[in-house]
Amino acid sequence: MIQSAPFLLDDFDLPPLREVISNLARIGYSEKVVLERLGLASFSDLQWRATPMYREERLADRDPLALAIELFLLQGSVSGHELSTLFVDQSSRDALIQTGLLAIDDTGRARARASLFPVGKRLVFSDHAWPELPHPGYKTVPYDQVMFVGGDSRALAHCTPRRAVHAALDLCTGSGIQALLAAEHADRVVAVDINERAARCTRFNAQVSGATNLEVMVGDLFDPICERRFDLITANPPFVPSPLNTLGFRDGGRSGEDIQKRIVAGLPDHLAPGGSAHMITELGERDNEPLANRLREWLAGSPMDIHILRLREFSATKYAIGHAIGDDYDVFLDSVQSWAGNLRAQGYQRVVVVLISFQWSDPASGPPWVRVDETQAPQRAAGAEIEAAFQAERLSRRLDLPETLKHSWLRRTGPIALLDAQLLGGERGLKTNAKATLLGQALPVEYQLDPVERELLNLLEKKVAFSDLLGHARQLHVSEDSVLAAITSLLRRRLICSEPSSEV
Repeated sequence: MIQSAPFLLDDFDLPPLREVISNLARIGYSEKVVLERLGLASFSDLQWRATPMYREERLADRDPLALAIELFLLQGSVSGHELSTLFVDQSSRDALIQTGLLAIDDTGRARARASLFPVGKRLVFSDHAWPELPHPGYKTVPYDQVMFVGGDSRALAHCTPRRAVHAALDLCTGSGIQALLAAEHADRVVAVDINERAARCTRFNAQVSGATNLEVMVGDLFDPICERRFDLITANPPFVPSPLNTLGFRDGGRSGEDIQKRIVAGLPDHLAPGGSAHMITELGERDNEPLANRLREWLAGSPMDIHILRLREFSATKYAIGHAIGDDYDVFLDSVQSWAGNLRAQGYQRVVVVLISFQWSDPASGPPWVRVDETQAPQRAAGAEIEAAFQAERLSRRLDLPETLKHSWLRRTGPIALLDAQLLGGERGLKTNAKATLLGQALPVEYQLDPVERELLNLLEKKVAFSDLLGHARQLHVSEDSVLAAITSLLRRRLICSEPSSEV
């Protein structure tokens, strides 16, 4: 049985291990190139059951890149000769073995004890994504398994704003991927995990990457940081509503909320003024109970604005089947029943994947608000779009907006995809619905338009003075208040933008 990597590093192993990373970068072991080589649109499409096809169709030419993918991503093995081809320098091979990242079996074949996940051009070590495989590995997954860099980790990485900040905090850090990314634009970063192995893995990655502004702490969420505040807080907590308690990085109690509600409750005491917090998670959803109500309850009245991105949704049945385990038919069905029964006990009709962002409310924009958008997990940087959503929502809520617009030009924010749907029949005869999506976005959101909003978008092919739009109300046979409401709605959804007329 191949044991997990210890994630311990001696100083004399550091230079050759950094050379390993440099060598892999030289041969193209990066997110973009690896996806192209495997013929995938994203790493969410990577499946271990498809490994034979990857090998036959994409990795038949055993060049260094193929060997790296085989070893560090697909959890396969390479021969001693192939290992020498991949790492020509003996010291690099020795460092991988001495640090426990590679194991050599009795036949001389090498197998990785940890995966190396490409995230952009960065490489991050962590435990395997598929620890239970029908080759030498774990028969059961250890409780202190470190979370791999999966779709949730990548979505949070893409949605986190990357502006310069003084201090950043990453909770439930796991491999440390969020902390490592924050270290590139923060003066100092603190990474916290209750799992000692996860803390070692983060520290290991920080040493290899050369991040000197990253402090790793072992502890329970906010406990190690006492009363410190941070400009940026990220979290990818255990969130699965599980009838079991077998995986520390996954299981969030029977409700799934044991960890995430404590994170949200701690934000008012640890988020600095002007800062933002971002959490990727799953929430069980009950009919007629908005998720926002739960978040407000956890915040205990603290005045924070909340932006919820709904990325994906699973029915309770599909979720239970997806988490059930067992090779035996009856064992598998019993597992499905256990998972489904727990979801029923919580009252969950579905489970929703959400990216939740928090900022302190702006008094000029009225009381704290919640905004909910539906989109897909981004495949590129979307942090600027998250911040723009906060700005647009606050602008649309300002009491002085009508007065400000009197001296403004309005125009479309950019190219817009417009879908018109016509419904024939009914008492009113022909009805038209329109949906609009701002193109070029990492987070494309489809918005329903009413007839006035639809007409205004047509008029704003070029910039138009606000006063002229109000004057157009008579032609639309609507009130000026209706036009103002439509403009406010379009601004809120970032389909149009305003600029002072004095600057034009």
